[in-house]
Amino acid sequence: MAQDPIFAPISKRSAALPDALKLPPVAGTSDTMLEFALRQRLAPTGMPEHALGRMETLVLQLARAQNGSAIEFDLLAFDSPQLVVFAADHGIADEGMSSMAPTMTEQMVMQLLRGQAPVNALAALHGFDLTVVDAGMAKPISAPGNTKLRGSLLLRKIAYGTRNVLLGPAMSTAQAVSAVHAGMDVVRHLPGNVIALADVGVANAVSASLLLSRLCGVPLVDAFGRDETEASALDDTHHVQRVEKLSAAAARHRNAIGPFEALAALGGFEIAMMTGAMLQAASERRVVLVDGYVAGAAALVARGLCPDVVDYLVFTHRAADAGHRLLLIHMQTQPLLDMGLRIGQGTGALMAWPMLLAAQSLLER
Repeated sequence: MAQDPIFAPISKRSAALPDALKLPPVAGTSDTMLEFALRQRLAPTGMPEHALGRMETLVLQLARAQNGSAIEFDLLAFDSPQLVVFAADHGIADEGMSSMAPTMTEQMVMQLLRGQAPVNALAALHGFDLTVVDAGMAKPISAPGNTKLRGSLLLRKIAYGTRNVLLGPAMSTAQAVSAVHAGMDVVRHLPGNVIALADVGVANAVSASLLLSRLCGVPLVDAFGRDETEASALDDTHHVQRVEKLSAAAARHRNAIGPFEALAALGGFEIAMMTGAMLQAASERRVVLVDGYVAGAAALVARGLCPDVVDYLVFTHRAADAGHRLLLIHMQTQPLLDMGLRIGQGTGALMAWPMLLAAQSLLER
């Protein structure tokens, strides 16, 4: 029996990309000599090899990412760190796929702009500049009047939410190309060499689950599994109905098997923009902090388009989403933190930021 193309390795799938899609070149960071020298610097006197464990791995990754010039690498430098939160709505939300009302996307964006979200406190603590990007919210949005903004609002709306994937592809090819390019453009105009990428959007975990299933062959029942909190709040019948709807959507778009094709058919505008943002940031040798399940799905797509992008991606935490654990396994990485977060918006990425500062300090001793 022929294997279902959904379960074929990503490297063997159709790699045809639209002519209009222009991706930046991304250089790999492998450097054996640099790694050897840094291991010697990091090794505590009298301690066993790899005494610093995964912290050593993090230091080496960061150093390789920043070792892109003719000047010999010495110390890690983090300049003007940025937090970019991409917001979008999803047509599949109309099918009752989320416990949150569709209007919550707008409410969460307004909280971010007013400085009322938990991540605002963390951004202020760590000196991150916040940018919120309207990638495709269902309603027009503008900066709140008579209120001091706690971040910048960029209007990069592709459309007023994606289409319902049960009825058709989430995006047209042209829309997906525009969204990827918009994400690249956002990064080009931001300063600094560190960027945290996060998301806001009701039912965006549905798109993440569909992409994980399609690109990695994970059964939808696992990719869209429930965490402990959801299991107690949602009865089994309701959850089974949701999985059946996702299965119908996946079957409808069974021919979308390449990374870009899957993104257009099953993804969201914020996922497409984060994909472009990751590729652009990697091409500029910026360190990319990846926050949560939805941003992880963008990383899956970015890896499919350019495998070397993973050299620049720091997976900051493992979210409560059941599928996120599987996604991290397929990315062959371990996150810095596991706090059971269910909030998104970059909260986990900024909680993990002190780990990068610790890596910086280890090379300064």
